Amino acid sequence: MQGGFTQNLGKVYGLYTLGFLVFFGLMAVLESMGVGARTIGILFLCFTIAIYAIIGYLSRTMDVSAYYVAGREVPALYNGMATAADWMSGASFVALAGGIYFGGYPYLGFIVGWTGGYVLVNSLMAPYLRKFGCYTVPDFVGTRYGGNLARLCAVIILVVASFTYVTAQINATGTIAARALGIPFEIGVWLGVASILLCSMLGGMRGVTWTQVAQYIVLIIAYLVPVIWMSNKQGFGLIPHFSYGDAVQKIAELETTYGLNSAAESVAGLSVLTTPHNAPAGGLDSWKMVTLAVAMMTGTASLPHILMRYFTTPSVRQARRSVGWSLLFIFLLYFTAPALATLSKLQLLDPALATSVIGKSIEDVLALEWVQNWSAVGMLAVVDQSGDGLVQLNEFFMRPDIVVLATPEIAGLPYVISGLVAAGGLAAAMSTADGLLLAIANALSHDLYYKIIDPKADTRRRLIVARVLLLGIAALAALVASLKLTGILGAVAWAFCFANSGLFFPLVLGIWWKRANTPGAVAGMVVGFTVGSWYLYMVYAAGMTPWFGLDHLRFGIVGMAASLIAMIVVTLATKAPSQEVQDMVDEVRIPSGGTILSADH
Repeated sequence: MQGGFTQNLGKVYGLYTLGFLVFFGLMAVLESMGVGARTIGILFLCFTIAIYAIIGYLSRTMDVSAYYVAGREVPALYNGMATAADWMSGASFVALAGGIYFGGYPYLGFIVGWTGGYVLVNSLMAPYLRKFGCYTVPDFVGTRYGGNLARLCAVIILVVASFTYVTAQINATGTIAARALGIPFEIGVWLGVASILLCSMLGGMRGVTWTQVAQYIVLIIAYLVPVIWMSNKQGFGLIPHFSYGDAVQKIAELETTYGLNSAAESVAGLSVLTTPHNAPAGGLDSWKMVTLAVAMMTGTASLPHILMRYFTTPSVRQARRSVGWSLLFIFLLYFTAPALATLSKLQLLDPALATSVIGKSIEDVLALEWVQNWSAVGMLAVVDQSGDGLVQLNEFFMRPDIVVLATPEIAGLPYVISGLVAAGGLAAAMSTADGLLLAIANALSHDLYYKIIDPKADTRRRLIVARVLLLGIAALAALVASLKLTGILGAVAWAFCFANSGLFFPLVLGIWWKRANTPGAVAGMVVGFTVGSWYLYMVYAAGMTPWFGLDHLRFGIVGMAASLIAMIVVTLATKAPSQEVQDMVDEVRIPSGGTILSADH
C-alpha cells in the first residue's frame, strides 16, 4: 500500500473529506425525514470507526521500521496533521472547554501550556531526536546514556505517564458511547477500547499515522461547525474568536445577577458552577495559570508518544517543518475552545435565549429532551435545594466532560450536529489512545523485551510481543477508566506531570549538555519521578497543604526541580562520559547530515 499511497496523499484525503461531508449531508436528510436521534448517532459512530478500521487493516505490516516509525516516509504536512490528531485528545476535544466552563481563567493554562509546549519541542528536541535515528524515547535514553539501567528507568516512566494518559482517552470514548448508544459508561469504555485496537493492532505506527490524518479531518470539522453555528445564532458573527469578549462580559453580569453560590459543590460526582468566567480575581489565579502552563509545556516536551511522531519523517528538515504544521493544526482547536465554553455558558444563562435554564421552573427544565438524555446516563442533575421551584445557579449540576458533547443540544441545533460532535470527540480520543498504546507497547517490546530480555529475538517474535502487549495494556486501561478515579482533564494533567518529573531534564540535557552522564541521568529520572509521585500522593490523598499553591495538577514542577538538582549534582560528582559519547552529542546538534543510528539498531 505504502508506495503509491504516499504519492497520492492529497487526492486520497481530498476524496475522504468529500465523502465525509456527503455522509454528513445524508444524515441531515435522514433527520429531516424523521429518523431518530439515536439512529443517527449510531450511524455516525459506526461509519467513522469503519473508515478508521479499514485504514488500519490496509496499513498492516510485518516490517519493523514500518511498524515502529511508519518507514520514516511521512511528509511534514501529513505528519503535522497526524501529530495534531495525536495531540487533540479526549482532553482537548471533550474536556478542555468544560474545564474553562467550570474553572474559569486559571484553566487557560492548559491552552497556553499545550500550545507553547510545541515551541519547546521544536527548539529543544524534535529535530535532534529525529537525527539521532531512534525508534522510541527510551531508545534515545538508553543509547545516549549507555546502559540498560537508564533505558529501564525511561521505560517505567513512559509506561506510567502514557498509561495514565490513555485511561483518560478511554474515559472519553466511554462518555461518548454512553450518550450516543444509551448504554452505561462502564460498558462504553470497553466498546471504545475495542474501536481503538482496530486502528493500531495490525499496522502499528504506519496504520496509526494514516488513521490519525483521517481523524484530524473529522475532529476539526466537528469542533468548528457547532461553534460557528451557535455564534451566528447568538449574533456574534461567523468568526466568534474575535468577538466573544462581549459574551464574556454578559456572562459576568448575569452571574452577578443570579449570585454565585458555592453552597453545593457536587451531586453524585457532578459539578456546579462556582467560579466566575471573567478575568482573574487576584495574584493566586494568575500564579495558578502560569504554573499550570509551565507544567503542561514541559509535559508536552516530555511525552513519548508525541516525540515518537517526529521519528516518522523522511529527514531532520521535515521533522522541523512538521512541528510548524502541528502548531497550526493544533491552534485551530485551541483558539476555538474558549469561545465554545463562553457561548455554551451563555446559552444556559441568558434568559433572552430560548435554551436558557437558570431561573426557569424545575418542571420545565426537567422536561427538556437533552436534560433527560444526559440525566439518564448519570452525567447531569437538577436539584431543587431551595424549594422555590426555580433552577438556581447552584442547582444545575453537570459532569464537566460533557460540555462540548452537549453543546449542540443545549443550543437547539439539529441532532445531526450532535452526531458530528460525537464522531469528532471519538476521533480525538481514539487518535491519542492509538498513539499512547503504541508508545507503551513499542517501549516494552523494543526497549525492554528486545534490548534487555531477548536481544536475539527475530522480527516476527518482536512484533507478536508488541501486539500481545497492546491487547493487555488496552484491557487494563479500560478497566481502570471504568473506575472513574478522576476526570479526563485531571488524568491528563497527571500524565504530563509524571512525564516531566522523570524525563524532561534527562532528555533536554542529553541533547544540550554533553557532560551529562549515566549516573546523573538515572538519578534525575529516579529522584524526579519519585519526588513528584510522592508529592501527588501527599497533596491528593494524604491531605497535605500544597507548597506555593502547587496542587495535584501541577506536581510535575516539584518533580522537575528535584530531577534537575539530582542530575546536576550526581553528574558533576561522577566521571564524565566517554569522548565517543560527547562527540555523538555534538554531532546530534549539527542541523544537517544523516541519522546517527542504523536502520535496525
